[in-house]
Amino acid sequence: MTESTSGNSHVRRALTYAGLIAASFVMLYPLLWMVSSSFKPDNEIFSSSSLFPKTFNFDSYYRGWNGLSVSFGRFFLNSLMLAVLAVAGNVMSCSLAAYAFSRLRFVGRDFWFALMLGTLMMPQHAVLIPQYVLFLNLGWVNTILPLVVPKFLAMDAFFIFLMVQFFRGIPRELDEAAIMDGCGPWRIYFKVILPLSMPVLATASIFSFIWTWDDFFAPLIYLNDAQSYTVQLGLRTFVDSSGQSDWSALFAMSTLAVLPVFVLFLFFQKLLIEGIATTGMKR
Repeated sequence: MTESTSGNSHVRRALTYAGLIAASFVMLYPLLWMVSSSFKPDNEIFSSSSLFPKTFNFDSYYRGWNGLSVSFGRFFLNSLMLAVLAVAGNVMSCSLAAYAFSRLRFVGRDFWFALMLGTLMMPQHAVLIPQYVLFLNLGWVNTILPLVVPKFLAMDAFFIFLMVQFFRGIPRELDEAAIMDGCGPWRIYFKVILPLSMPVLATASIFSFIWTWDDFFAPLIYLNDAQSYTVQLGLRTFVDSSGQSDWSALFAMSTLAVLPVFVLFLFFQKLLIEGIATTGMKR
């Protein structure tokens, strides 16, 4: 390689990195602006485009945490409880359904699997009214039951499909060896399938946590008492239709609301990427 060719290669690489850094900054700018605005007084938020506050004001975090009729810590606990229950329900029920579809033989398996896949194309709003009427007749409205119970009934077809593709990649010889050792379907599920499926289970757990934590629509429909509000509903209370919105407190609590998702992804990104990358691959 000549000296000029090597120099051109370094220039192209430097330009590529510069372009990637610029694109990353553009994508991160709204998040950085939100964090910066959480330290600004309200009159500076929309009058200055700088990411650096003239003076750092931490009073917005205090107002956001304690300024409502209900402490924002209550909203965090509510969201955390819903997210943990959703993770437990989805992992347990969806893995059982995926195990049945991928490893067991029963009449109508292909039909029920195709029907399950068909629900992926059905918008949530199409079943909203029937579900609400059902939960209303059960007396579940204004409780967490409509948000939790369906998770334990394998309602998230996406996770079932994801796990089915992963389970199909596990060699069936392991099932046959377990059967020869006297294992039944339940022991194969617990002793063989689950230990080998940690990446896809982690992927389902992370996505389930993030989607539940960020969900605004379902809690808005089923929760009416401020004591049971989630973080997303709590953030809405800072915006007043009369124009007296506390924007700095809103951005402060929004910054705190992002932290659990950020920390979760930071610690489990390896399992998340591995679970997505290996789904459907033959090993």
